[in-house]
Amino acid sequence: MVKIDNLVLPDFPLLLAPMEDVSDPPFRAVCKDNGADLMYTEFISSEALIRDAIKSRKKLDIFDYERPIGIQIFGGDEDSLAMASRIVDVTNPDLLDINFGCPVKKVACKGAGAGVLKDIDLMVRLTAACVKATKLPVTVKTRLGWDDATKNIEEVAERLQDVGIKALSIHGRTRCQMYKGEADWTLIGKVKNNPRIHIPIFGNGDIESPQKALEYKNRYGVDGIMIGRAAIGYPWIFREIKHYVQTGEVMAPPTLEERVAVCKKHLRKSLEWKGPKVGIFEMRRHYANYLKGLPNIKEYRNRLVILNTLEEIESVLDEVLAAYQGFEAPHIPIELINYHEKCPV
Repeated sequence: MVKIDNLVLPDFPLLLAPMEDVSDPPFRAVCKDNGADLMYTEFISSEALIRDAIKSRKKLDIFDYERPIGIQIFGGDEDSLAMASRIVDVTNPDLLDINFGCPVKKVACKGAGAGVLKDIDLMVRLTAACVKATKLPVTVKTRLGWDDATKNIEEVAERLQDVGIKALSIHGRTRCQMYKGEADWTLIGKVKNNPRIHIPIFGNGDIESPQKALEYKNRYGVDGIMIGRAAIGYPWIFREIKHYVQTGEVMAPPTLEERVAVCKKHLRKSLEWKGPKVGIFEMRRHYANYLKGLPNIKEYRNRLVILNTLEEIESVLDEVLAAYQGFEAPHIPIELINYHEKCPV
């Protein structure tokens, strides 16, 4: 088993990464159903949280069936992060996570997210402020460094552990890479195998198959894996990895009936949490992924993204079930899509 302070996770846990505009309660619900061991909210601006911004406050919504779950915050000011940490305390998640990894310009270039990688002393002070302000276990998600010349993750890991973090998730790219190229797990492995490090180290970046998950587990010795883009439209990635790690066998892909059932659940949860208008609008981005690989599916997909009621959408999904009855979907390679329009690949 893996322990984050007093929180006990199963051996080699699979974590759902915090993704802006993706990791909301509806999406988390279907990932939890399919084996995610620990999940995080979308990241929340400490400044917006303090100002009582409605959108940021709503991101604090967590539900008992999601546990264990962490709330992730970001910011570049010690006092603001400390105050935001105390606000998060009231919602009683299992963890408080600090984002030092978001590469988007509007965050990083304002001295938050991955922007803090330019100033390790500041990163340490910000982290210490959160640790002192909350009773929750504090974890951090970050990247290898700002650019190829400043891959300082080994120093970062030691210093953040020294000020009290209980786990560290590392994305195997620098900020300047954004999501380009291949994630480099070499330094993640070095951090994990550093004899000074005694907290759990979770690796993140480019895990899009059970085979790769097991390969990286064995090669780098990480305590668990954090999965982000590969889960978008394919929450089954968690159960498939678990099955492969335990048995060495590739699990059959989800049936069409499973795909439609999960899509419907995601849709209903979206309406419950966001309301009918926003819930239906924001769900439109997910249909292509849920129905990927079905031949000549474009006609149905085009209809799904213009409909405005739950009944109409579910009727079209039922049509898909009927039209493709008996179709056995093959394993389709998961495409690591650029989920954030402001994060150009």
